[in-house]
Amino acid sequence: MKFCKKCVMPDTRPGISFDEEGVCLPCRHAEQKKHVDWESRWKELESLCEKYRRKQEGQYDCLIAVSGGKDSYYQVHVMKERMNMNPLLITVEDLFTPTEAAKHNIANLTRTYRCNLLAFKPNPVIGKKICRYTFEKYGRPSWYFDRLLYSVPLHYAHILNLPLLVYGENVAFEYGGLDKTENYSARELIFNGVAPEINLEELKSLGISEDELIYLKAPTREQLNQLDPMYLSYFTYWNDFHHYEFAKTRGFKDLSNEWNRSNYIDNFSHVDSYGFVLGSWCKYPKFGQAFATDFASRMVREGMISREQAVRLVEEKDHNIDRRIIEDFCKFTGMTPEEFYAALEKLYNKDLFYKNELGQWRLKPELIELRRKG
Repeated sequence: MKFCKKCVMPDTRPGISFDEEGVCLPCRHAEQKKHVDWESRWKELESLCEKYRRKQEGQYDCLIAVSGGKDSYYQVHVMKERMNMNPLLITVEDLFTPTEAAKHNIANLTRTYRCNLLAFKPNPVIGKKICRYTFEKYGRPSWYFDRLLYSVPLHYAHILNLPLLVYGENVAFEYGGLDKTENYSARELIFNGVAPEINLEELKSLGISEDELIYLKAPTREQLNQLDPMYLSYFTYWNDFHHYEFAKTRGFKDLSNEWNRSNYIDNFSHVDSYGFVLGSWCKYPKFGQAFATDFASRMVREGMISREQAVRLVEEKDHNIDRRIIEDFCKFTGMTPEEFYAALEKLYNKDLFYKNELGQWRLKPELIELRRKG
């Protein structure tokens, strides 16, 4: 296990790569952003929007995938207020207990921008079965919803004949993944490794029919080729912190008055629900890094904190798992705490972790030292 010389990202993150100087690719991408001709890319966006702009008043001319988070506010702002498009918004609900902030944010988003919203609510019976199964077998408790977040907007863009489908950032490029080069097209998004396809025969063995699994399949290649999905992050400098400050001016609420999460550095990311964020934390026992590492690394890349400060934040936060997350996941899936912890126990990578005298899994001391040294 080695760590980036600039940020705190380890090489155990799936899809990450380091250069010969020991710097991770997302850090290099962040450096490259400073030299991008953003004015030229903005003109590309204007041309793309003009291509799909509907001539008849009252028609939609694009579909925007939203969650109600800070980035959603920025996406709709750009497409409706800057590009003068008439978007239809689409969201996929995750079925865990929503936060009060999330309920406010999605409703406020539609009111603020006066947009119609298409809400896809998955079948809770199916969701319960699949979430438990993928947690216990793969350590991917949110896979079902992650997969739908990627697949459903693509399917509906085809169904509604709205080829221009707008996503936020290219996760696999911005933060480390399969995409080593950047372009605007999100046509391959569902294949980026974040929610990899699971053999549906496995899921059928849970007593789920083919009909109930339909939207877990990627659209056909023919259907995808009829679409022009885009990453907005290609056309405009993508910055979590700027988006948060902007969204607040439009009524976005964070979790500051509702939930002080023990495993998060910030209070404005992943605010949708309690149980869903178990998925981002489950990277920790498998790979030795969770969202605190992700977020601290972004802060370093933006010049907000030093690497030494990032190390301290990660050591304080990354290993924690907030009790509300566990309680809500168990409530939804029907797992007992004993069953939950038994499944969690199996996820720990013994090459990275050891058990201390209290029976707690901890990152090996030599790896902590490596992270500190960089």
